[in-house]
Amino acid sequence: MRMHRKAHLDERLLSCGDILTVADMTDKNMRTAAEKPAYIDWEGIFKNNNPINLEIGCGKGKFVTEMAKNNNNVNFVAIEKISNVLIEALERAKAEGIENVHFINCAAEVLPKYFKEGSVEKIYLNFSNPLPKEGYKKQRLTHPKFLEMYGRILKDGGKIIQKTDDRDFYAFSLESYLKSGFEIEERCEDYQLAAGDVETEHERLFKERGKKIFRIVAVKA
Repeated sequence: MRMHRKAHLDERLLSCGDILTVADMTDKNMRTAAEKPAYIDWEGIFKNNNPINLEIGCGKGKFVTEMAKNNNNVNFVAIEKISNVLIEALERAKAEGIENVHFINCAAEVLPKYFKEGSVEKIYLNFSNPLPKEGYKKQRLTHPKFLEMYGRILKDGGKIIQKTDDRDFYAFSLESYLKSGFEIEERCEDYQLAAGDVETEHERLFKERGKKIFRIVAVKA
């Protein structure tokens, strides 16, 4: 079902401009766009050089805003390609006065355009679309083509922390991490919320339905 465009969306996005970077999509080819650097000055945005943690696909922003509130010594960046969804995350962060979070309206494919190599400490993949049909395999956010990209922007020893309710996607991701040279620090097939973690909207919903949560922590070797 197509999502209705939210009322006054452009004006609302503009009002959140201080915590939002809108992707330059002049080049419609995301592969070549990603290779044209427009690195964001994170120290200038956050006014410090604290570590950067990145959430890919932040949805309505519950996870990243709560993590930011709980970890004021970390700078959080969240990307979301659907502006109709992103506006809820932006307005949540603005309403709560959170200063250590910034958002990018872009797809994961263009991340290297905005992040220098070795600039990110952790990447969070929370309930990414598993895209179960075989023909969509290369679009899964843990396909080796994406992991190569993440590996470029992660520090040595940096981590990808993934949660999903889809067993097949979990298995696919494990295989992809190993093929791409990551080490598996942790794997869990019935994850219970740990200290320091935040439950996402999807996570709560899936648990209420009796579904198991799968979690992987993969480390850049």
